[in-house]
Amino acid sequence: MTLAPNRPYFRRTARGPGRGPAPVIMEVADDGKGIAMAMMSTPAGTIRYWAAARAAAGTAEETYTAWTLAEALDAARQRHTARPEFARVLLRCSFLVDGTPVGTRDHKTIQLAEGGTVEVLPPFAGG
Repeated sequence: MTLAPNRPYFRRTARGPGRGPAPVIMEVADDGKGIAMAMMSTPAGTIRYWAAARAAAGTAEETYTAWTLAEALDAARQRHTARPEFARVLLRCSFLVDGTPVGTRDHKTIQLAEGGTVEVLPPFAGG
């Protein structure tokens, strides 16, 4: 489905967090000829951990299934609850999403793409 510019549309999550494998988003658009709907599955990609983040996670990388960086990081924290240092390290990390620095932007506003990559970078010493 292609959304027409200047036409109203909205997205609706078909399930809430923690209620199944991956939320499905229903996109509804009014193209002037009636209402059209399309189901979209949650993007999946890779989270890569570097240096202290890798040590705290106990792995170099893992997959995500999430719409936003905040959702991906929350899921990662839940997967690593047995490693309390992991959550503490994440608080000090910076992130790249598909090569773009996140900086101080709210993680809830950072959209993730299908096949994307999230780089988790702890503070580095030196230059």
